[in-house]
Amino acid sequence: MAARDPVIVGIGLSDAPRAPHLDSAGHHVQAIQRALADAGLEKRAIDGYLCAGIASGALDAVSMAEYLGIDHRYIDGTMTGGSSFEFHVQHAAAAIRDGLCDTVLVSYGSDLLSRSGRTLGTGGFGGLGKVTGADLYAAPYGLPIVGAYALVAQRHMHEFGTTSEQLAAIAVGVREFASLNPNAMYRDPLTVANVLASRVIADPLHLLDCCVVSDGGGAFLMTTAERARDLRKPPVRVLGAAGAQTHWNISQMPDYTRSAGATCIPEAFARAGVGPRDVDTIQFYDSFTITVLVLLEDAGFCKKGEGGAFVEQGHLRRGGRLPLNTDGGGLSACHSGMRGLFLIAEAVR
Repeated sequence: MAARDPVIVGIGLSDAPRAPHLDSAGHHVQAIQRALADAGLEKRAIDGYLCAGIASGALDAVSMAEYLGIDHRYIDGTMTGGSSFEFHVQHAAAAIRDGLCDTVLVSYGSDLLSRSGRTLGTGGFGGLGKVTGADLYAAPYGLPIVGAYALVAQRHMHEFGTTSEQLAAIAVGVREFASLNPNAMYRDPLTVANVLASRVIADPLHLLDCCVVSDGGGAFLMTTAERARDLRKPPVRVLGAAGAQTHWNISQMPDYTRSAGATCIPEAFARAGVGPRDVDTIQFYDSFTITVLVLLEDAGFCKKGEGGAFVEQGHLRRGGRLPLNTDGGGLSACHSGMRGLFLIAEAVR
């Protein structure tokens, strides 16, 4: 590695999935303290800070930097929903390579579950904020976020013959990993029949096709390969990162069966010098089972329309070729409004 190659050197998660003793800022602080201890760094070493928040009570980068007392040379509050923290890896890596900063902190915190029913707004992304933009033409007609993802599932089923059983198999596999995680919200064994027997939330998505609602936060630290030599844990290299966007509201999605991942994942592979065949585990956003299925295809692990059959073959389960979301994922372990940071933490583990 070159001296300024970006690496991840510490991760930390706050108490989850239920933490009524913490507010959103408290989740940030607890996760940051744990990430610093994991890396063997002091707060004064941080000169770059990134965060994003959309869930009720979540705080922006500028507010959190002030709250935490971080003396930064570089700050970034890029907000792309749950994927924000993957964009943050890309941006932090570039900032480190360019010498804009040396040690970057990325953090997130949300008391979404504990706050629920007291201060949640109406409408907006996930029903958590003011109704704006294209959502003005969907929210008044009763299209919540689960309904929007149901449109994706319906279209995939229509075009490719995907079945509810195949979607359910994703939830079953993720639950197998949740059973190993003492901090997962749900750990009891799950079957395809259990998923199909759970109530329909938005046809064809059942309750157990949907992510949990939890509290939780996380943090990770990035620095140079040279600096990492003196730290507590072996560094994890950032081989490649890329980002893309095709829409914000799913009602504006150009193609319901194709995500922006079809553009940025091949680009990330190319930058890293690897491909789908080199991957040993997948950490995908599993807001709903259909999210995973579309991403599997867009990433090139199988052809478009063949995701259902790929899942049925057991590749994503324990003992499979590509174990998925090995902490239990958003479907069983933790989803506090924006899950992208938890995926990074588990990948680093």
